[in-house]
Amino acid sequence: MSILFVLLTFLVIISVSYFMRHGQVPLEATEHVQAGAPVLKPVMVRESGFEVPKGFCFHPGHTWVCDEGRQNARMGVDSFAGSLFGKIDKVEVAGLNRWVRQGQKVCTITRDGVTADFMSPVEGVVVSVNHDAMHDPSLITKDPYNNGWICVIKAPEMEVNLKNLLQGPMVSTWMQNSVRRLQSYAAPLGAAAADGGLPVDGLIATLDPTAQRSMLREFFLNN
Repeated sequence: MSILFVLLTFLVIISVSYFMRHGQVPLEATEHVQAGAPVLKPVMVRESGFEVPKGFCFHPGHTWVCDEGRQNARMGVDSFAGSLFGKIDKVEVAGLNRWVRQGQKVCTITRDGVTADFMSPVEGVVVSVNHDAMHDPSLITKDPYNNGWICVIKAPEMEVNLKNLLQGPMVSTWMQNSVRRLQSYAAPLGAAAADGGLPVDGLIATLDPTAQRSMLREFFLNN
């Protein structure tokens, strides 16, 4: 009888691990993040001419993540992406209890018919969505690191995931490089910033379809 019990226990553990890996997770996962929970305002630090939130990590596709403890990872899109779009008409997010892998599409942003997919910075289950930002997408561009967050992901392997992201001093260097590459698109349009900073808001909407597709591939890793 004891051997049978051990075998049944082992099978249960294997089954849970399998479903967690394949995106089939209990609905109770959403209970770990309270709806309307307060978002702590990030501490902004200025590095190499850029203001970045202290302690945040960044995916190369211009999404950010903040470790809030208890395996909760709050994520959004960064100020570079917000400036590039200028305004957002619509944002769509993977549904609650959806399992997303690191580097897999987690949300889609649209402006004037231009659509960009944004990649999840961590792997886990979507347990909360920012409905305020869904109803008022301007929050994403006006306040990207605070009230403009996109969703919270329950990330059981957060520590491992964060090692694959840009963080600390690397962030400002990466941002500088992104801006330099962006200038090559902006200069022919007369939209380059005089001080070497970000070009005018909404640059992507002024480009022709070919340049738009190229920009989406280069900065947001879209296919």
